[in-house]
Amino acid sequence: MSTDDFFGSSLSEVSAAIGAGSLERARYAELWLGRIREHESRLHSLIHFDEGKARARASATTSGSLAGVPFAIKDNIVTRDEPTTCGSRILGAFQSPVDSTVVGKLKGAGAFVAGKANLDEFAMGSSTEHSVFGVTRNPWDLQRVAGGSSGGSAAAVAARLVPAALGSETGGSVRQPAALCGVVGLKPTYGRISRSGLVAFASSLDQIGIVTRTAADCAWILREIAGHDPADSTSSREPVPDYVAAIDNDISGLRFGVVREALASLSTEVRDNFNDALTVLRSEGAVVEEISLPILSSAIAIYYVVANAEASANLSRFDGVRYGFRSADSSDLQQLYRNSRGQGFGPEVKRRIMLGTFALSSGYYDAYYGRAQRVRQRMRTDFASALSQVDCLLTPTTPGPAFLIGEKTSDPLAMYLSDIFTAPANLIGIPAVAVPSGFTDNGLPLSLQIMGPHFSEGRLLGVANRYQTRTGFAQVVPPEFR
Repeated sequence: MSTDDFFGSSLSEVSAAIGAGSLERARYAELWLGRIREHESRLHSLIHFDEGKARARASATTSGSLAGVPFAIKDNIVTRDEPTTCGSRILGAFQSPVDSTVVGKLKGAGAFVAGKANLDEFAMGSSTEHSVFGVTRNPWDLQRVAGGSSGGSAAAVAARLVPAALGSETGGSVRQPAALCGVVGLKPTYGRISRSGLVAFASSLDQIGIVTRTAADCAWILREIAGHDPADSTSSREPVPDYVAAIDNDISGLRFGVVREALASLSTEVRDNFNDALTVLRSEGAVVEEISLPILSSAIAIYYVVANAEASANLSRFDGVRYGFRSADSSDLQQLYRNSRGQGFGPEVKRRIMLGTFALSSGYYDAYYGRAQRVRQRMRTDFASALSQVDCLLTPTTPGPAFLIGEKTSDPLAMYLSDIFTAPANLIGIPAVAVPSGFTDNGLPLSLQIMGPHFSEGRLLGVANRYQTRTGFAQVVPPEFR
């Protein structure tokens, strides 16, 4: 395998080359580490990157389907030999004594952690602008956001600093940055991948996801990290199929439902791109029809009540006593709590904690949190009904391309609407994948979202793979990073 085609090779090709002895694991890892050394300073996609440690980890890797493959791991997924900060001052240089389950599985398959990826503080954001370590930039335009909260993971894969990364999803935080950076982002079924070792934001919504260049690579990784985990009571015992074997399945005859309500407010450019994607699917023999889901318009309201309420409860543990940042200028316990949390948390986290605490407070619980959960159940019913009529649901992944850094920081509601098409999958626990679908006139990536019933990841990745094979968007590299 030559250096010329090295960065475009699939994980299956790399695995075969290493197994055959035509590619050395050490050389494979070293070329990626060179990319990080050369380009990371312009992106700021990684919070923690120690080249010496990464090289030592690479040399210690064992054989396996991911032998020698470097991963960027979102910095809210704990790792034994790197700090886990969640992009927040309040965790400081916290270092876990154990690896998360997913990191342990990656290491067991021969992969290694190249670095920890930047994120919005405690995964609360849609742009990776809310990190105490600074903003991550979009590889397609360094003046624009990479999306969030897994912006560091998506930017690193898009710029070819790593072949794959892990992120986390609460309302679209893998798919949305993947869309804005022009790569594939998978949010699996709730419980498909263990959450053990993922720092909690909203426990009924959180899920670890995968960011790769192609759907085929995503399937290769999912096969390794999916499955039941005794350390996570929410992980599913559903058998794990061979996602790789199903990646080339024919999509002829599959029925796709276009969610009518998702098309109402799209710009002409995004709508035209979406229609072009439908044309590609039809040319592959798929049946495409419109389907109505009026409850889609309620997704953001439901999501931000449920997510913020659960965040308020989960983040109460960060009190300046047990671990993390502790204020030095406190004279009693109450002041210690106030000062540590006030100085340790950033403005977006404080905003969400306050909103969540209000929604859970006496006299407002039923009006906000209780009502949101009832509408959430209605959403589950409506989506289940729609998915009984079609095999997959289609929307754009985001309402538009990446926006300028600072453009929406003063308008949180506009920022929250970035997740309008992605939040439903988290609320009802179904899988969804974002796949690159083309570019705007000024060269910014656009993306198609494919959703399916619970545990239909294999079908979704097969559709995404067939679409990528036809369009070739996976082969396009940002000009600044070629």
